Amino acid sequence: MPKAHIYLCFIIFLHLSSEENLMRVSAQSQGDWCVANPTTDNAKLLQNIDFACSKIDCQIIMEGGPCFNPNTPLNHASVAMNLYYQAQGRHFWNCQFEGSGLITVIDPSYGDCKYQFRK
Repeated sequence: MPKAHIYLCFIIFLHLSSEENLMRVSAQSQGDWCVANPTTDNAKLLQNIDFACSKIDCQIIMEGGPCFNPNTPLNHASVAMNLYYQAQGRHFWNCQFEGSGLITVIDPSYGDCKYQFRK
């Protein structure tokens, strides 16, 4: 019987400490964004841009837009993929892009380029 109590206390401890960690992560992260995996080849990144921009407005990555520079497939794909991910409700499957998308809790915005975040 004492072993059962020890196991029960251990399980309760694990449960409480995991909830605390989850709460701590939630408190620190102010959102989540979808970005392109930097190991993805340019052909796939261009496909992702074409797909995402066929569904949402990608003006911010067009020349003169706040997210045009750096003018690279990786940058443009990250912005477009995030726009799509946010518009679709931020479900992890909307950032899959056949394995070329990553979800981050660190805001990837830079300079005048503000990555969209919808609650």
